[in-house]
Amino acid sequence: MKQTALTDLNLLARRPIFSGRVWAALAAGVVLLALLPLMNLVFPPGHALHVSAYAVALMGKFMCYAMAALALDLVWGYAGILSLGHGLFFALGGYAHGMYLMRAIGRDGVYQSDLPDFMVFLDWKTYPWYWSFTEHFWYAMLLVVLVPGVLAFVFGYFAFRSRIKGVYFSIITQALTFAAMLLFFRNDTGFGGNNGFTDFKRILGFDITAPGTRATLYWVTLAALAGALILARMVTQSKLGRVLTAVRDAESRVRFIGYDPLGFKLFVWTLSAVLCGIAGALYVPQVGIINPGEMSTENSIEMVIWVATGGRGTLIGPIIGAGAVNGLKTWFTSVLPEYWLYALGLIFVLVTLFLPTGIVGLARRIAARVQEKKA
Repeated sequence: MKQTALTDLNLLARRPIFSGRVWAALAAGVVLLALLPLMNLVFPPGHALHVSAYAVALMGKFMCYAMAALALDLVWGYAGILSLGHGLFFALGGYAHGMYLMRAIGRDGVYQSDLPDFMVFLDWKTYPWYWSFTEHFWYAMLLVVLVPGVLAFVFGYFAFRSRIKGVYFSIITQALTFAAMLLFFRNDTGFGGNNGFTDFKRILGFDITAPGTRATLYWVTLAALAGALILARMVTQSKLGRVLTAVRDAESRVRFIGYDPLGFKLFVWTLSAVLCGIAGALYVPQVGIINPGEMSTENSIEMVIWVATGGRGTLIGPIIGAGAVNGLKTWFTSVLPEYWLYALGLIFVLVTLFLPTGIVGLARRIAARVQEKKA
């Protein structure tokens, strides 16, 4: 019976695209990306090989977005769980790191107080209890993992145990994100209200605006993205991954042959939230700000568009989609900023109608036709 169940799961599963050529292309891409900060530090402005600090910071931001898209693909592409609230986990990781960065400012703020400027402005006399130990980097990194992870675990346990799925689950995640955004907008929550956290000075004692520090943050982000991609592939290629794809395609059948989907869904949901929180933590020091706007439902919907554009259920597709859509956004908002949301909506409609398998799916079809012609 057990062997039959495993056979059924293998028939339901779909393996991701990671051939030898893909690995070679990924390795080459990582090397090229790793060289960008060096081209900024080594070659002076005006040199043909010089890359501006703005371009390096922009690529670092895109890699954070790519990591968030990869995290979303784990739950949507492989488990069939469409989340419209991953922006919450991204922002929570950013706020956890931001608390440390605010403590690192010390007395260099406008009011020259041990408290952040927004607390002084509100006439607070001391830090609230949940800011305890946030002056320690290790503790802040622990919060980056635990806060989104615990919230996702608790929320997911009750939602999956109640067998909430489909559009109902998506709506609940959207409502959770919107409620958290309204909470963080309040000044009395101790997270900076509408302005959030900004004006960071140091990280681990180093000037956060120094070229060397920015290059290091960039490389750490690149390493985190590569590590997340490898981890995601290990998960999706394992028996756990086969169960997840079976849950996506036929959850009732999986339950019938003896597998309880609750634990599998809860694991990948929590892992996805943690990866998204890490992406948010890496995003904050490079962009220099975190506010409740990062929790907006619009941001979570944008993540879905990144994954859909690149190709969900492929791992590499969401990374490509995040880079492509945000690259287009950067150009579009500098030329016609008031029309970007219309363009974003049009992208989603066109992808849904004409490119349902995303950019990676299109590449697969082209490659298949080339092989057919050669044969």
